[in-house]
Amino acid sequence: MTARELLLREIPETPEPVLNELYLYLQLLKSQPQADTFNGLVASESTLGRDWNTPEEDAAWKNL
Repeated sequence: MTARELLLREIPETPEPVLNELYLYLQLLKSQPQADTFNGLVASESTLGRDWNTPEEDAAWKNL
C-alpha cells in the first residue's frame, strides 16, 4: 500500500485540529526545494573518484 493510500485511510478517523496541523505541515514540506533530498550518487562521487581516476584504472579500461 502506498503512503498516499495509507494517509487517505487515516483521514476519516483523524480529529479536525490534527488535520489542520497536518495540512500546514504538508504545505511547508511542499514549499521546500526538492534538492534537499539525499543524493547518494553525488555524495559518493568524490570518494569513488579517488579510486577510479588513476592511471592504473585508465590502463585497465582502455581496451573496452
